[in-house]
Amino acid sequence: MKIKLLMIGLLGLISATAFAQKKELSNAQDEYNNYTVSNSTASASKLSSVLAAKAATSLNNAKTSIDKAAVNDKTAALPLTFALKGAIYAALAVQDSVPATSAPLLATAEDAIKKATELDTKGENKKLIADANRNVAVYSSDSGVKEYQASKFDLAYKSFDTYRQIFPDDTTAILYTALAAQNQGNTDPKYYQYAITNYKTLVTTKYSKNANSYRAMATMYILTKDTANALKTVSDGVAKYPANAELRELEIRIGLQAGKEAEILEKIDAAIANDPKNKTLYYYKGLTYSRIGDAADAKAAKAKDDAGKSALNKTALDNYAKSVDSYKKAVEIDPEYFDANLNLGYTLMKPAIDIYNDARNLPASKQKEYDAMRLKADAQFDLAKPYLQKAVDLNPKSADALNNLRNYYRGKYDPAHAADNSAKAADLKKQVDALPAGGN
Repeated sequence: MKIKLLMIGLLGLISATAFAQKKELSNAQDEYNNYTVSNSTASASKLSSVLAAKAATSLNNAKTSIDKAAVNDKTAALPLTFALKGAIYAALAVQDSVPATSAPLLATAEDAIKKATELDTKGENKKLIADANRNVAVYSSDSGVKEYQASKFDLAYKSFDTYRQIFPDDTTAILYTALAAQNQGNTDPKYYQYAITNYKTLVTTKYSKNANSYRAMATMYILTKDTANALKTVSDGVAKYPANAELRELEIRIGLQAGKEAEILEKIDAAIANDPKNKTLYYYKGLTYSRIGDAADAKAAKAKDDAGKSALNKTALDNYAKSVDSYKKAVEIDPEYFDANLNLGYTLMKPAIDIYNDARNLPASKQKEYDAMRLKADAQFDLAKPYLQKAVDLNPKSADALNNLRNYYRGKYDPAHAADNSAKAADLKKQVDALPAGGN
């Protein structure tokens, strides 16, 4: 009988001890639940300071209990213990505004979350683990913003990437990670590829500003000297956002950079059809024709047979004429458009310079031909002058504009005003020489 009573007493003691051991875990969960309720209602309540204080007290109480449960043999290895510890420590990290003390809290939370995820095979603590991860994401996002604002882009990238891994479908997380990598790429180019990877993901989402994502991704490819993928990316963007003028212009610029002048003309015409009052598109069309003309002109200079040379010269002149028409349309839309005026003046003057140089190479016995060529060159110079002068008026500090106008006065055949033209050319040279090195 005594033995039976002893056994009953022993069992009661064991049961009471086990209850005491699990009480801390239960208390941790209750206090954490109290914290979440108080914390979620604090911001919307007139008693926000009271509720915030109550939430802080509950969270600290939860920490005290979970720390005890985490070192108790009966509860230390339970999935619930790790899940609660992750949730509590993650919440503590978010509430702590000092990185030196919040970072260790976060590290503890992340370790506990990882262990809880491994042990919780039945998904019994799924909500707690999700809460914990949410707070890690909040902490990481907040840290990333501060690091980004402080231009610590490598740290911001790491923080935002943690945020993104927790919420892989969150467009803000993806965008912020891409932006941090993009900026860090200016210091460490390997980050450009990280930016590209995130932009690739972003354009598959319903993010409302994905036209910008295509532009940014194409730019990253350019910075990594991958022109082929840059052109493909921006073309994909144009196909998806055909009305986006900035994407179309970037496609044209990259196409020209890639040396695909002939192919890019179709894209320019498509862009103009979509936006007929866009002066920049006409400018790029003029630039494209001009480059085609330059290529033909360069080949003509190397041609050995007269027929081939003549055909190439005609191709060059035809394209220069189309270039002039395009630049004129840009100037019609905006008479103050510096780049269009500059290029229009130069494109009109180039044939005059070529005729002028050919005339100077004639032998003295061909005076009649010389005079005819000089008159022809003179007429072409005069067509260019208004645009050459306009470019200088618009930007008197442009070396290109000043040199172009100077060449006009040097090439102009006008015996009655030869001294005046020579003086103007000399004055323009002085202006160019006075500019800072590399001025344009």
